[in-house]
Amino acid sequence: MPRELAIMACTECKRRNYTTTRNKRTQTNRFEMTKYCPNERRRTVHKEVK
Repeated sequence: MPRELAIMACTECKRRNYTTTRNKRTQTNRFEMTKYCPNERRRTVHKEVK
């Protein structure tokens, strides 16, 4: 299966807040998104962690 589970962690507080899926064939590098962090109470950059 080409899709895999990706766990997103906040760059500010380092907590793992979100999970999403990504296509392993098209996105080979770890990606980052701007998501709402409930601990920081604002939108922060979330990066993929393993």
